[in-house]
Amino acid sequence: MIDLSRRAHLRQLGAAVAGLGSAALGGWPSPAPAAEAEIPPEGIGKGIKHVSYCDIGGRPDSVQVMFGRQHIYVGHMFSDGVTILDASDPRDLKPVNFFTAGQYTRTHHLQLADDLLLVANGANIVAMQSYDNMRGYFENTLVDSITKVKKFRSGLSIHDVSKPAEMREIAFLEMPGFGINRLWWPGGRYAYVSAHFDGFTDHILCVVDLQNITKPEVISKWWLPGMNRAAGEEGPPKGKRIALHHMITADNRGYAAWRDGGLTIHDISDPAHPKLLSHINWSPPFPGGTHTPLPLPKRQLAVIADEANAEKCAKGLFYTFVVDVRAPENPVPIATLPTPRERDFCSNGTFGPHNLHENRPGALQSEETIFATYNTAGVRVFDIKDAFAPREIAYWVPPTPKKLVDPRPNIALAAKTCDAYVRPDGMMFVSDWNAGMHVLQYLG
Repeated sequence: MIDLSRRAHLRQLGAAVAGLGSAALGGWPSPAPAAEAEIPPEGIGKGIKHVSYCDIGGRPDSVQVMFGRQHIYVGHMFSDGVTILDASDPRDLKPVNFFTAGQYTRTHHLQLADDLLLVANGANIVAMQSYDNMRGYFENTLVDSITKVKKFRSGLSIHDVSKPAEMREIAFLEMPGFGINRLWWPGGRYAYVSAHFDGFTDHILCVVDLQNITKPEVISKWWLPGMNRAAGEEGPPKGKRIALHHMITADNRGYAAWRDGGLTIHDISDPAHPKLLSHINWSPPFPGGTHTPLPLPKRQLAVIADEANAEKCAKGLFYTFVVDVRAPENPVPIATLPTPRERDFCSNGTFGPHNLHENRPGALQSEETIFATYNTAGVRVFDIKDAFAPREIAYWVPPTPKKLVDPRPNIALAAKTCDAYVRPDGMMFVSDWNAGMHVLQYLG
């Protein structure tokens, strides 16, 4: 017994020592115990309490979440629509409406401000691709991945939600191409949109002027060299996907994530003429997938999440970087957020970062506490008061869903915690590609 206890102690000590290096660039998870307890339906949490679960009216494939007037708007990955939930009692979310732009039109991302909802319309890409695993989507240009084109709507729709259980469309801005991936609009005159246009290999940046809300107008476009195929530009190397995931703005700066193309920082003091200040890419040596650029303007930092995009850690680990942007023309990565280590998350499904809570107006806003989603590892909360030594302070791990919703072939039955909206009171509405919505309460 003494030897067994000693070995157990050494395993724990080894895990603790490994954890000390998690804020540095690199590092692999320490081995998990041989036998892991099954995760209960309410998940496993530390510093986070499970409040309720909702299958979103039988459409559990959920992506971006917006909250306003005690209602939740959630975009779907596969179900071609947006569901509205009455969230006046977070313990019992109630579906009250469903909007669709039609079959094969994906409306998975949306932005809410000033009683207006901006919705991404584009091709339901999953229904139009032919791959034998999920990596095909992430390792090919968009235009080369579509093999089964269907009829769909491509562009930006604008909805009056002053009656929050309704979505009354008041404008539609057509964008000829495969449509919008994400957009950023915290209110105001300009929306920053990731959209594909005919002639381009993938999603690029376009700025939309909303001064006349019923007649929105594209006033500028910007892309990385090589994306304008119609102009003869040469595309990315094989196995790489260069595409704008989305841009987030702060003051007169725009921070844009380009998947395998890295991060760009722009001067957007004139939105009609975005000016490139810098471009940094840590892939290689890291696997790419740059997804969410969260600026922290008061601290002159940015937190940048690279999306894990291969099952069972087949491409290695993906990280979330802390970047010093005091000199926007020369951004410098200074740390990574700790990698979750308490379980063998690589054993099934996709493990690693997906998205960050984006500090929207009306939501919880913090430049020291970062809320992140990590696919099979659920929700993670990090303290970055010391930007050089971030530490995890809370987490919640979801159960395995009862059935697989993702229609792509050779996808594991596993949780895929996607996006999180955090209210100022710490209430979290958390989506999952496969498993609906969990309501959580941060206890910190």
